[in-house]
Amino acid sequence: MNATPVPPAAEPSASSAPSTAESGRSSPMPSGATPCGAPAGAPAQPTASATTAASPTRVLPVDQLAAQPATDAPLVVLALCAQWCGTCREFRPTLERLAEARRDVVFAWADVEDDAELVGDLDVENFPTLALFRAGVTLHYGVSLPHESVVARLVETFAAAAPRAAPGLAAEIGALARRLSQPGGG
Repeated sequence: MNATPVPPAAEPSASSAPSTAESGRSSPMPSGATPCGAPAGAPAQPTASATTAASPTRVLPVDQLAAQPATDAPLVVLALCAQWCGTCREFRPTLERLAEARRDVVFAWADVEDDAELVGDLDVENFPTLALFRAGVTLHYGVSLPHESVVARLVETFAAAAPRAAPGLAAEIGALARRLSQPGGG
């Protein structure tokens, strides 16, 4: 069964895109942006998304990343999402395109509910949230929009930068980055 392609989201202008290179943390959402919040008891929705497509994926499930972390310390982009979140489902094809274009970067996907054992006690309030890390060091952690140009610029910035831990992050995200950077998931 083939998944129905999701049309790409409208791209924001370069001036409205958030800049995260300096702090490693997300800027406020541009006007009109609607990431999914984490409502209590949100109903599950059917999974007719790109995650069930027959084509091969370049975005690893987080459990596969945990079992076989990259040994050459590439940049890792981990999307923290929820199955019931429509914005996350729209974001998946964007992440797939970026993974195809940036083969030097490891892209992974975690459902914060289904992968709770691996993700741990992260307090993810809005979806999708991105964590970027290299060699166990968290470079960025924050909510994102499913705009390809914004995420591509974020990835480009951190792929070119020396690993420097983002300031002011919760200890849980650092622990997750270290766990996913060790053989066997820590």
